[in-house]
Amino acid sequence: MIASQIDFITPHITDGHTLDYPCLRSGFVCEYELPHWNPIHIGRFVLDISLTRHVIMLWIAALLCVLTTTLALRAHNRRTAEGKAPSGLGNGLEALVLYMRNEVVLPNVGPHGNGYVPFLLTLFFFILFANMLGLVPYGATATGNISVTATLAIVTFIVIELAGMKAQGKKYINTIIFWPDDMSLGMKLFISPILTPIEIIGKFTKPFALAIRLFANMTAGHVVLLALISLIFTFGSWFLVPVPVLMGIGISVLELFVAILQAFIFTLLSSVFIGLIREGAH
Repeated sequence: MIASQIDFITPHITDGHTLDYPCLRSGFVCEYELPHWNPIHIGRFVLDISLTRHVIMLWIAALLCVLTTTLALRAHNRRTAEGKAPSGLGNGLEALVLYMRNEVVLPNVGPHGNGYVPFLLTLFFFILFANMLGLVPYGATATGNISVTATLAIVTFIVIELAGMKAQGKKYINTIIFWPDDMSLGMKLFISPILTPIEIIGKFTKPFALAIRLFANMTAGHVVLLALISLIFTFGSWFLVPVPVLMGIGISVLELFVAILQAFIFTLLSSVFIGLIREGAH
């Protein structure tokens, strides 16, 4: 009973079937119980598709992506039709999109990489909004859930491999089986069994690194912040309040930077991985 009363960190960094909302009781935080649906049984496996806190946050992040880009596009088109330079949201978003496209995506994806720009920009904005929602009061960080980051990494992995198949054609098999053209047959037969497992493992370490990096960075900030605030209740002294609060503000500013940085790094590394697998075709 005591452990459950003092454990207020775990609920903020884990998923659940409740949503927090502001109210005038219970410390200005109340919980709304999300609806539970009957699970789907597939043989021995039970699939629970009920709504959770992180699912709602992902929906909100997707909605924010659509609303932001739509409003910015309308504002941009309206200013262009009026013969005026873009301003406000349209101008800011255009600058961000052009920077990501021209300085991050295209240089790393390689020649004829415009087809991958929409996917990578969507990835960037979706992760950015999902990260930011964890910094909003009563919000939650869906990217602090390993299932979410793993899904994003798996989708990226599929795009990477499809990019390799499209760019290299039949030579794509060389990204799985190490069989260099500049070696003799005897050397190939000797070295291929050694390096082929490394090639295969390398394919899976890329999405693994993407998933773990995003998950760990978004979880760590919340743990540190909540641990600092918990010092107030641990010592039970009003004299110590300014110290944890000031440190918490500093960590919150750092978390804001980390939220932007991790969305950028995920997109950058995805671009690099796509470029690496396409490089053999150019």
